[in-house]
Amino acid sequence: MSSTAAQAARRELTGFTGELIGPDDTGYEEARSVYNAMIDRRPALVARCADADAVARTIGFARAHGLPLAVRGGGHHGAGLGTVDGGVVADLSPLKDIQVDPEARTVRVGGGCVWGEVDRATNEHGLATPSGIVSTTGVGGITTGGGLGHLTRRCGLTIDNLLEAEVVLADGHKVRASADENSDLFWAIRGGGGNFGVVTSFVFRLHEISTVIAGPTFWPVEVSADVLSAYRDFILGAPRELNGFFLYGTVPPAPPFPEEIQLRKTAGVVWCWTGDDPEAAAREMAPLLDALPTPLLHAPMVMQHPDLQSMFDGLYPPGHQWYWRADFVENIPDEAVQLHAKYGAEGPTVQSTMHLYPIDGAAHDVGQDETPWAYRHANWASVFAGVDPDPANAELIKRWTVDYFDALHPFSAGGAYVNMMMDEGQERVRASYRGNYDRLARTKADRDPDNVFRLNQNIQPAPGPSRTTRP
Repeated sequence: MSSTAAQAARRELTGFTGELIGPDDTGYEEARSVYNAMIDRRPALVARCADADAVARTIGFARAHGLPLAVRGGGHHGAGLGTVDGGVVADLSPLKDIQVDPEARTVRVGGGCVWGEVDRATNEHGLATPSGIVSTTGVGGITTGGGLGHLTRRCGLTIDNLLEAEVVLADGHKVRASADENSDLFWAIRGGGGNFGVVTSFVFRLHEISTVIAGPTFWPVEVSADVLSAYRDFILGAPRELNGFFLYGTVPPAPPFPEEIQLRKTAGVVWCWTGDDPEAAAREMAPLLDALPTPLLHAPMVMQHPDLQSMFDGLYPPGHQWYWRADFVENIPDEAVQLHAKYGAEGPTVQSTMHLYPIDGAAHDVGQDETPWAYRHANWASVFAGVDPDPANAELIKRWTVDYFDALHPFSAGGAYVNMMMDEGQERVRASYRGNYDRLARTKADRDPDNVFRLNQNIQPAPGPSRTTRP
């Protein structure tokens, strides 16, 4: 690949605060890589931006040269939205500043942070904010897409805890977005993805959560229909302090899992109790456990919140093959349970899995149009993920994922959590925002009429006049 773009960037972006990396540079292979090894793209330039001015200059360079622009925070998105062939990547990884205010119970986070860094910083003060389930996930991607995780039922989505953001717009302006300032933009970035600008800094509300009681319970996959039926009826009535997502998976062949259950296919629940009374955790889990056969493993234990957040890091390191599908789910009828039992038992590799994340509780306290997240009435977000380190298995894991999704999609609420979607087309994007799409499209036309930020689950700018610059 020609290094023309990188050479031009070095001429034109003198004094750039960061690092400019082209195809001929040492470190290019590492700089172009993203979490999902199924994505193999070769950008013309990776601009590692150390401040908001560098982000603005990178956007301006891409526009001036007519190059497509990708924005990368943690690089975790399954569809590889943080990179682009022949274009420019604005890599935010140097933006690592974290400032915890324990008195105000807030944290200011740079747009290049991953959640493990934030979790450790806030945990020092006995505080936390909702932040997914894998600590290497980027703050920016999960936040602008919504934010599901272990704390959803008690604390809501990540976007429900966002207080303000600093955003670089398509025209290079740097603005603050909050409920009181640029409120249209603040509304849009809380679920509308990276369509409206590059968020270089976030401020989140924190909650008094430090130690949790968390861990998995696994049952043999042969009784998975019974487990899912009981879980379906149990979790929506559980107290908000108890989160538990359902999964199909294979027990990893390594400690701390007992050797006798390693490589067993299972159905399970991954628990997180955040209540003030640790002894109450077992009592609140008991109705589900009492309704089912003795599990292969029941291992909830006392741990620090960051330890829970990093529990899956070893199983899912960067560099594996991934293929995802997703749906929102309001109800799980018996027919759907049986289909889950069929496809869940057929997981083709150790790391392939299906998760059902509960999104009731505090997530239901926010109205359908208060943020772009349009499925507040749904009770779960499902994700079907084929995963394996071997590229030779890429087609195998993709086929299982698509077949599983196709079988269960008729029982979905319609759209999907955009952070878990692949490149599935405009109709799917519209379905995922429902009645909020048109408002997003108007904001897009106002803030990014030329659709500079289009390498995402794209919101098309609404037709008609718009303001192309807004301080």
